[in-house]
Amino acid sequence: MELALSLERLNNEKLLNLHSIANEKNDVQLVDFIENEFLVGQVEDIKKISEYVAQLRMMGNGHGIWHFDQMLLNGDVAA
Repeated sequence: MELALSLERLNNEKLLNLHSIANEKNDVQLVDFIENEFLVGQVEDIKKISEYVAQLRMMGNGHGIWHFDQMLLNGDVAA
């Protein structure tokens, strides 16, 4: 999960860089596309995975992680 969080943050950083370049070049359509199709969802994903990482850190090792994995597989994890 920590690796997934790092990858989501890296992806977000690259999208923000692309957004910045499109803004500098006055490409309004690309700016709008990046904002609407990627950035909003990216922030939501980062928040959800951050909450998962925090929950897993509190659980420690053992049965809690196994139970979390099972809930995640079944779609029962609420973030």
